[in-house]
Amino acid sequence: MDTFPLGRPRNSMATQWLLNIGHAIDHMFLLIFATAVTSIAADFGVARWEDLMPYGVGAFFFFGIGALPSGKLGDHWGRRKMMLVFFFGMGAAALLVSATQSPMQMALALALLGAFASIYHPVGIPMLVQTAVRPGLTIGINGLVGNLGVAVAAVTTGYLVKYVGWRMAFAVPGALCLVFGAVFAVLATREQAAPARKKGSSGAVPAGIPMARLLLVMTVAATSGSLLFNFSTNSNYELLADRLRSILQDPARIGALLAGVYTAASLTQVIVGHLIDRMPLKRLYLGIVAAQAVLLGLATVSDGWVFYGLQFLFMAAIFGAIPFTDAMIVRFVDDSMRSRVSGMRLAVSLGASSIAVWLIGPVVKQAGFGTLLGVMTATAVTSLLILSQLPATPAPKRTQPQGVANPA
Repeated sequence: MDTFPLGRPRNSMATQWLLNIGHAIDHMFLLIFATAVTSIAADFGVARWEDLMPYGVGAFFFFGIGALPSGKLGDHWGRRKMMLVFFFGMGAAALLVSATQSPMQMALALALLGAFASIYHPVGIPMLVQTAVRPGLTIGINGLVGNLGVAVAAVTTGYLVKYVGWRMAFAVPGALCLVFGAVFAVLATREQAAPARKKGSSGAVPAGIPMARLLLVMTVAATSGSLLFNFSTNSNYELLADRLRSILQDPARIGALLAGVYTAASLTQVIVGHLIDRMPLKRLYLGIVAAQAVLLGLATVSDGWVFYGLQFLFMAAIFGAIPFTDAMIVRFVDDSMRSRVSGMRLAVSLGASSIAVWLIGPVVKQAGFGTLLGVMTATAVTSLLILSQLPATPAPKRTQPQGVANPA
C-alpha cells in the first residue's frame, strides 16, 4: 500500500468531490454526441445517423493522444492548474459544439472537446489518490461517479433533445462546467509543489516482476478494455432502441432505461475497488473479463427485455474492469511520475480505441448490431488471453500510510 511523507496535506473533501464530479463531466460530455446523433444528423441534412458517427472520432482520438502532454504537464506544471484548464476548457468547447452548423464544424469542435477531456484521467485520478488510504476503493468510487456521468448523458440528453433541441444538450452542461471550474478555483487544495519536484514516496514493483512486461500487458489490456468501453457506450442508445423497437420508441424513455443500466452497472466499480484492496489483481481481473465474454456472447442472440437485462450485466462487467489499470499504477508507480505513466498508457490505449467510434456506424450499417456485438465478444476474449500473461501479485498488505490519519 502507499506511504507518504509525514505532513503532506490530504485533499480536502471539497477537492475530492470536485475531482469526482470532473470524472462525471469527462465521460458525460464525450457521449452527448452519440446520444443525440440522430437529431444532429436530421438537423444537418445527413440521411442516416450511421453516416454522421465517424465525425465524432476526432474527439476520442485526441482524448487518447492528448493524455501524453496532459500527463507530463500534470507532473511538471501542477495537477491543480491542469484541472482548472480541464473545467474551463471543457465548458467552452461544449458551448462551441452547440454553435456548429455543419458536420465538419462539429468534427473540429468535438476534437477540441476531446483534447480538453484528455486532461482528466492522467491528472485528476493521480491527484485524487495521491494521499488515499485505500486507493482501490477511492478509484472505485471515482469510477462510479464517472460512469454516473455516462448515465446522466443518456437521460439528460434524451430529454433535452426531445424538449429543447440537441444544441441545448451541449450548451447547458457546458455552462455548468464553467461554474464547477470557478468553484474548483476557490475550494480545491493548493499544491505545495508540482509532483515531479517532490521527494519519491510510494509505489514499487515487487521483486521478480519485470516492469516492462507489466507495462506492456497493462497497456494492451487497457487498449482492448477501452475498445469495449467505446463500442458499448457509443452504441448502447441506438442498440437498445433497435432491440426494444417492438416495445417502445420514445427517445426520452429509451434514454431513461439506458441511464438505469449505467447507474446500476456503475456500482460494480465500488465493489471491485473494495476487492482490489484485498485480493490479488490477476485473479479478480481475469474473472471479470471472462464474464464480459460470456455475457456479450449471449447478448448477440437476444432482444426485448431479455437483452435489456443482459445489457445491464455486460455493462456491469465492462465497467467493473475499469479500475484495474489505475490500481496497478497506484500500487507500482511512484506518485512523482504517475501522471506521465498514466498519460503514456492512455495515449496508446485510448488513441487506438478511438477507432471503435469510427467503426460503429459502418459496421452497423453494413452488418447490423449482431455483428457489432460479435466484435465486442471477440475483443473480450482477446483481453482474457492478454491478461493471462499478467504477472501474479499477492493481495496488498493492509497498512496505514504514514502521515495520514485513519478516517475511522
